[in-house]
Amino acid sequence: MAIILLDMSDTIRRRDLQKAAALGHPSYVWRAGQERRFGLIRRWVRVAGARVLVDGAGVGMYSHHLEQAGAWVVSVDIDFPSMVQARGRTAHPLVAAGEQLPFPAGTFDTVLSHEVLEHMQDDAAALAEMARVLKPGGRAVIFVPNRLYFFETHGHYWKGQYHFGNTPLINYLPDRWRNRLAPHVRAYRARDLRRLIAPLPFRIVHWTQIYPGYDNIIARSPVLGKTLRRVTRFFEKTPLRVFGISHLLVLERENTAG
Repeated sequence: MAIILLDMSDTIRRRDLQKAAALGHPSYVWRAGQERRFGLIRRWVRVAGARVLVDGAGVGMYSHHLEQAGAWVVSVDIDFPSMVQARGRTAHPLVAAGEQLPFPAGTFDTVLSHEVLEHMQDDAAALAEMARVLKPGGRAVIFVPNRLYFFETHGHYWKGQYHFGNTPLINYLPDRWRNRLAPHVRAYRARDLRRLIAPLPFRIVHWTQIYPGYDNIIARSPVLGKTLRRVTRFFEKTPLRVFGISHLLVLERENTAG
């Protein structure tokens, strides 16, 4: 019986890892890194009194904090179990695909897409849907992985097996090799994002790269983690920001009427 249970546990673990590979890990906890990103969101888009769509909401962590800040929030995710968990945190969870949002055009003042676009089956269609459901003058704030970051944070495949964790330098390989090792997730260069944005009625309001919060490292080794955080926050003020973990894009929906 112990052997059977061990085999079942290993099977469940592999299944969970495969799901993580396909959909990514949502934010399960709220720490300094999430708080900082939330501050950046509030800096660049309307929150209080706004109709906000969280596109790829995971278990609803950002949705909850947006509601606490005075927004009316709809949380969308393709993963049903995540939306079940989100029900305890946010008022309006909905299972739907980002490529086909079930809302009329011009519904929302703000759209948040936090580390989700890279997992979409069709990222161009998903971005077009964000533009469609935004009101003219509404803004989307988008975080996506940076191809120039030194690690692929979504793990990799080797000989048909998925290996979870940070893998160094995969994103520096040519596309044909990189995509064999990490076929489950995209990482974006600046030119990739410009290509996606170009055909859409978006104006780029703000675009930068940010480094990690290092919360896990700080929990294990506070001096090292806080030193890394301090140094890389300085990098964000220099051209070295281009090596940050994520792109931060703020896009404004243009009024195309007339």
